[in-house]
Amino acid sequence: MDGLTNSLDDRSRGCGPELPDKLSLMEVRLRAQEDEVTLLKSSLADALRKLRIHEQQTHLLWQELSAVNPAAAETLGQFCHVNVLSSYSITPRQRRQSQELLGTFSAPEGDMDGSGATICPQGSRPRPAAADRATQTEPSERVLLARTRAVQSLSLEDAFSDSEREDQGGGDAACSTWTAVVEEPIHESCVTALCQNWPEQDLSSADECLSEQSPLSTTMDLSSPAVPKDQTPSNRVIAVSSPADTQKKLLMRRNTERLVKDAPEKPRQKLARKVVSSNNLLSHSNSLEGRSKEHIYGAGTSRRGTYSQGQSVKMFIRGRPITMYVPSNFQNYEELRMEPPMERLELDWVYGYRGRDCRANLYMLPSGEAVYFTACVVVLHHIHSHRQRHYCRHTDCVRCLAIHPDQVRVASGQMAGVDKDGKPLLPFVHIWDSATLVTLQEIGLGSFERGVSSVAFSHADGGVFLAAIDDSNEHMLTVWDCLKGTKQTEIKSTNEAVFAVEFSPSDSSNIITCGKSHVYFWTMSTGGLTKKQGIFGKYKKPKFIQCFVFSLTGDVLTGDSEGSILTWCKLAADVKTLGKGAKETYQIVRQTQAHEGSVFTLCVLQGGTLLSGGGKDRRVVCWTVDLVPERECEIPEKYGAVRTIVHVGGEELLVGTTRNAILRGTFSHGFVAIVQGHMDEMWGLTTHPSQNIFLTCGHDRQVFFWNGEEHRMEWCAMLEESGLCADFCPNGSVVSLGLSTGRWLVLDLQTRHIVSDYTDGNEQLSVMRYSPDGSFLAVGSHDNVIYIYSVTEGGHHYTRFGKCTGHSSFITHLDWSKDGKYIMSNSGDYEILYWDVARGCRLLRNRYDSRDREWASYTCVLGFHVMGVWPEGSDGTDINALCRSHCERMVAVADDFCKVHLFQYPCPKPKAPSHRYEGHGSHVTNVDFTHNDSHLLSMGGKDTTILQWRVRWGGTEMLGTQATNQQIRAEQRAVQSALPALDTSVG
Repeated sequence: MDGLTNSLDDRSRGCGPELPDKLSLMEVRLRAQEDEVTLLKSSLADALRKLRIHEQQTHLLWQELSAVNPAAAETLGQFCHVNVLSSYSITPRQRRQSQELLGTFSAPEGDMDGSGATICPQGSRPRPAAADRATQTEPSERVLLARTRAVQSLSLEDAFSDSEREDQGGGDAACSTWTAVVEEPIHESCVTALCQNWPEQDLSSADECLSEQSPLSTTMDLSSPAVPKDQTPSNRVIAVSSPADTQKKLLMRRNTERLVKDAPEKPRQKLARKVVSSNNLLSHSNSLEGRSKEHIYGAGTSRRGTYSQGQSVKMFIRGRPITMYVPSNFQNYEELRMEPPMERLELDWVYGYRGRDCRANLYMLPSGEAVYFTACVVVLHHIHSHRQRHYCRHTDCVRCLAIHPDQVRVASGQMAGVDKDGKPLLPFVHIWDSATLVTLQEIGLGSFERGVSSVAFSHADGGVFLAAIDDSNEHMLTVWDCLKGTKQTEIKSTNEAVFAVEFSPSDSSNIITCGKSHVYFWTMSTGGLTKKQGIFGKYKKPKFIQCFVFSLTGDVLTGDSEGSILTWCKLAADVKTLGKGAKETYQIVRQTQAHEGSVFTLCVLQGGTLLSGGGKDRRVVCWTVDLVPERECEIPEKYGAVRTIVHVGGEELLVGTTRNAILRGTFSHGFVAIVQGHMDEMWGLTTHPSQNIFLTCGHDRQVFFWNGEEHRMEWCAMLEESGLCADFCPNGSVVSLGLSTGRWLVLDLQTRHIVSDYTDGNEQLSVMRYSPDGSFLAVGSHDNVIYIYSVTEGGHHYTRFGKCTGHSSFITHLDWSKDGKYIMSNSGDYEILYWDVARGCRLLRNRYDSRDREWASYTCVLGFHVMGVWPEGSDGTDINALCRSHCERMVAVADDFCKVHLFQYPCPKPKAPSHRYEGHGSHVTNVDFTHNDSHLLSMGGKDTTILQWRVRWGGTEMLGTQATNQQIRAEQRAVQSALPALDTSVG
């Protein structure tokens, strides 16, 4: 049994084209499974019947040998363990029935004399009945055996056609053929072994007795040297009655001359037909060998037992076989060798910024580059020339940044992760050169637990030390030597959350940390670290200390969850509170109410001016040295609260927000976004059919339209529900969006308005796909149905055409054929189904007929052409999406282990090699090629990051179907500049 998928397409054609509801579908599947069980039982019964026949024949042979020569029987018993056969004894009642049947079968009525001896016709030698019973196979047993076998083989005979039955004929010929099929010859190996074990002196007597008394024609191995040639009994017919009774006796003999002469081919033909029938029955059973989790190649067979012209390939997911048929253009599939594609990927642009849950995540370098991180990539974004460089040496999500006092070196810490085998990836801190992107030090590998949440360089000594805090329960504070990469000291800080760590700018032995309900002042010495807790005294203790900075006077300014800025000064210790001998401590000397809600960030400018950013009120406030508000502005609500503030130069600032945006601007002219990204998990991705534009949507209910050539966001829209899938109409004028509630919308790209709004079911939609000519739209839903709409008016009007019902689980992927008449679809139950849309959305049950069909796109993760992309031992959830390039030379894969793979297309062999690319810090949810295959887009789920990869072939950029305008202009300029030099050289 190949699973529900294979039983659907191999089922009898008597079923209707559509199943009315799920109940009828379950009934049809149940009937199909019952048919398969019946076939399996029939084949098993046939095998048991053959075994029983063989045992009975062995028992009869044992009886004959016992009567002829007890010594030979004893020797045979020792050789063949005949003690097992002795249990098959014949009861007296069976012997009496055999005698009666023998009389009626071998001689006419009244041919028995009073003594019980058989009365033979004239010319034959009479023989006592006792001798018959002792030396012959009982005729009653033989007749009963033949009748029993005929009854038991009815299930096999029914598979023969009427013409095959007529070939058997009637009368004696029919009986001869029937007997030849029933009576199977004794295996020669048994007789050969017997000859090798018999004493030499007994061979001649045994042969003599067999030739005179036994009615059987026995074929013995002539190769045995113990058997004389003149005594060879092969091809000898022994008559036990008159020649008139020979025809009747032939019914009881094996391999007689009459059967060899008159009908040598018919028994063999029928035996061959029965073997084929049995093999066909067994081929439909779920053999134990077929359950092994390996790829099996073999001839494809249909439900009716006829062999197909091509081959079928099986792959197993969670122990379930999935059959895929080899297209006819794969002549030597077994000899096919897979290689990685000639094309390669190179990271071109990163869309996104992690501001929602990280602090101190944005800095400016003297080179004019803003340094920030998202997913596993640290981005160096030149804000003037709008270029990016990327540091991609991290193995999991980056969580913190710090800039060295030399303004060149950068420290970045990451989280712990796991690889595809479940092995942990240890967190660490990388110190690297921002000019060359070369890693200088890898610090703390194996020392941090869960991840690194905060890092800071020392300033007073020129950046000799690096402080780090991990995400363990104790939030371990460690200090490292940056040059040697060795640990200087470590200590448990607190069980509460820690948000920031910094060295004092005037003394590298002083470190400050802050977090939930605490501010700690640390002193580093040769003995380790000592801690002093900040005393709030008469001031209300806030729940969170969100941030802190050092003023030019050496004071510490903290921002808290109450919206206050507290000024801490180093004063003499209160002897009454701390006792005699207490040293000086930091104490609060001033409280300034700055924002409504939390103060998320503080930034000190060169002149001592302080900048603060609010959470709830989204304000950026400029304060004088005396903490008097001077200027302020409010960040638009769509960008979220202020997460961090960086001074660029003059009045220009960079502001990172909690909605993953980076804004650039001034207090006078306001702020505009230079970096934007999604806020929550993303799934929807589609590229424009003729432009470098793509769309993304996700659980944050935002829809972004991106310009891939200029690397910027064109416009965005807010939805009422989460967007999970999308697809551009082939004419490029509209785009369809599938939402989480079964609702789907059509947006006009020019007016940016909703032109159509429909609902199919009440479950989420997982895939939207236009036909190649744009005349149909397929909507795949989690209610197991594919809804088909006819499209008119250039994608502005939709009419329900039909629906494809037959999947046993939710729809995951689907593709249209190039002629726009058929659909291939996958489901959550690992099904591959084909649909005839032009003929009323019918399910094509014979999947073999679709093996050579060409597909306009290939996004289905299950199929013959992409079978090799699945990793070994996959559980079916390892691949989230794939996409074939428009040139049909490569296929990109988004897996569940944060990787993007590039395979050769087609990729039909297991364990196919690929190019693997890292950068995402979460499961990759979708991939798609641009219209000219010049770039590949991938997006992570929880990391909310979109990576744009440049496709290169043989070290050069992949131009796709046509070169871009910029490259054409560059080539023209190069030719024009070369012309004068060429003219000069010629002159």
